[in-house]
Amino acid sequence: MLTDKELELENRAIVQKYKELLRTSYQTLSEEDKSQIRLAFEVAVDAHQDQRRKSGEAYVFHPIAVAQIVAEEIGLDATSIISALLHDVVEDSEYTLEYIEEHFGAQVAKIVDGLTKIAGLKKDMNNYSLQAENFRKMLLTLNDDVRVILIKIADRYHNMLTLESMRPDKREKIASETLYIYAPLAHRVGLYNIKTTLEDLALKYTQPDIFEEIQKKIRSEANHNQAYIENFKEIIEEALTKEHIEFEVKGRMKSVHSIHRKMLSQNVSFDQIYDKFAVRIIYKAKPEEEKFLAWKIYSIITDYFTPNPVRLRDWITSPKSTGYEALHVTVMGPNRKWVEVQIRSARMHEIAEKGYAAHYKYKHGDQKDAGIDIWLNRLQEALENSNGNAVDFVEEFKLNLYAKEIFVFTPKGDLISLPKGATPLDFAFYVHTEVGMKTRGARVNNKLVPLSTSLKSGDQVEIITSENAKPTTAWLDYCRTAKAISKIRTSLNAEKKSTADEGKEILRRKLRTQKIKLSEETVNKLVNYFKLKTSQDLFYRVATGAITNGMLRSFASAHNNTLISFFTSKLKRNPKGLKVGEKLTDSELSTTYDMLVFGDEEERLNYTLSTECCKPIPGDEVFGFLTVNEGIKVHKKNCPNAVSMQSKFAYRIMKARWIDSSREDFYADITISGIDKLGLVSSVTQIISDQMHVGMKSIQFSEKGGTFSGTMRVVVKNNEILNTLIKKLQKVNGVDRVIRT
Repeated sequence: MLTDKELELENRAIVQKYKELLRTSYQTLSEEDKSQIRLAFEVAVDAHQDQRRKSGEAYVFHPIAVAQIVAEEIGLDATSIISALLHDVVEDSEYTLEYIEEHFGAQVAKIVDGLTKIAGLKKDMNNYSLQAENFRKMLLTLNDDVRVILIKIADRYHNMLTLESMRPDKREKIASETLYIYAPLAHRVGLYNIKTTLEDLALKYTQPDIFEEIQKKIRSEANHNQAYIENFKEIIEEALTKEHIEFEVKGRMKSVHSIHRKMLSQNVSFDQIYDKFAVRIIYKAKPEEEKFLAWKIYSIITDYFTPNPVRLRDWITSPKSTGYEALHVTVMGPNRKWVEVQIRSARMHEIAEKGYAAHYKYKHGDQKDAGIDIWLNRLQEALENSNGNAVDFVEEFKLNLYAKEIFVFTPKGDLISLPKGATPLDFAFYVHTEVGMKTRGARVNNKLVPLSTSLKSGDQVEIITSENAKPTTAWLDYCRTAKAISKIRTSLNAEKKSTADEGKEILRRKLRTQKIKLSEETVNKLVNYFKLKTSQDLFYRVATGAITNGMLRSFASAHNNTLISFFTSKLKRNPKGLKVGEKLTDSELSTTYDMLVFGDEEERLNYTLSTECCKPIPGDEVFGFLTVNEGIKVHKKNCPNAVSMQSKFAYRIMKARWIDSSREDFYADITISGIDKLGLVSSVTQIISDQMHVGMKSIQFSEKGGTFSGTMRVVVKNNEILNTLIKKLQKVNGVDRVIRT
């Protein structure tokens, strides 16, 4: 309990935060705006008066902080600030949406409703994720007001900034959700600063060791890099000043998450990342002079430094669909180091910082908007036509997020933007739904091409249509855009439903011959037996003959002998005959057992290792994932699918850890490359032979142009042994890179 003095200090701090909110607002607030914001502040204080956050501070600090982010960093209007202050009021107190509408208007009520979490929704372990449903509700509200998304991003941003006080498992879940959906959302609406912070914080809590390691290396190079940037800036500043250009030069390090992503995508170490920092030139110009001055600055820079021709990006002529405009060029700077230079006007810079809000600040009259408006319209189309469960919905939506862009031409010469990897089918559905539905073929640059062809920037695309054409299941594999996938699925589902209705009656007749009645229970058993997702899948397969009479007879035989259940029994390899659920003692954890234990109670459960994605071995940091048909599957913490699973199915995640692995062997694959030299293969094989507890199952080397590459499969007891082996291989003369694959 707080003392009277502590309460007084806290109340003063709350009032101070409120005043700061008004003072730092990006938009100009009228007296009426301020009056409404004051009322919203008082309602929030009253609604949350008895609540405290995990950190111990008064809960009302949270909505005020969210409103501050909305006002200052995102730059939204009074309606948004009011909605941010009230975003948890309906959920956490007696205040109703009717009260909100009466005192603050219909628009605020609609936004608050979109921001209110789904209450009392039952979790269906097989089909739905509660969080996915929340995403769906939030995104569907976008049809009414995009500010719902922006305020939700601000809400998540503040939660991430204050995540330290949460339980470790809760931190990991929230961080995974952030990386999965909120950071891409922030990116897509142009909030790059917020996006970067969200990514870094998410990495900090999902992979703390990696985050700390990269951050430590960034800090160790900070002084050196700053001196380098200052040297680079000096040369540029002198040259631009001579041309009487009004400008500002800023240098910055790439984010921890960005560097980590490059390390993974390029399979390189931190030291091998060549463009760890960027220089930003922000110049002042009249609207009609922006493009001319950008290219003039580019010309001046390339007079001093050699540009990399493949790293030139012109987003002024063709802005990103987020509204982002800039000219990016990578040049060879002093001491033969690559430096990325971003050239943007003050207007472009503000749009890059504020995204949506600044975009509309600078919009004039009938000015053509090729940016965020088009994306929002496209997104709304996809949302309106989305079917299926919440998880599929979110997956489809994500296709519109981080995707890089290409620009292609219509037959008439119009330029349109599509995600990288888009196909003629995506183009067809972008032009018009009916064109997509009737697609018979496509010409790219006047040549007939398969519908699965990936388009490239500059392609001219023509769609051939036919009245008899209709979508097929294969089309889903050809598409990259949410709109195309959604429309195709809608068409296929209508056809599938009709076929499935016929299949149900066929199944009823076939089961009757096996003396089995078609009931809900029987259908559920059949769905599990054939490892399907829904009853419709079952009926459809029966109608199409994919499920044969012989397969149904096999089911009938199993049905008559035993019950078919979702999961196998909890009995696991158990050399000492311990009972399932029995907790391990400290002595047992040392050298006796070779297995995984699950949950806080460290139970021994049945599991399988994931061999499709991350291939965990003993010693790896892992978690268990409760699947529908295959029991518990064990994945590495840094599995490529970990973030997705944590986000969508957090309730299926189980804590897991290895206990002693001295009694079992595991396979691990290693890739090795470098400069070829005499005796190198012999040195490599000798190290493997000399290494204790390592066996070699296969080895393959190839040489090309003086370099070599090779793959090996080794047998190890755990990851400590494997890591020791990798370190020794890295020291071999001529070896450049050794990675576990």
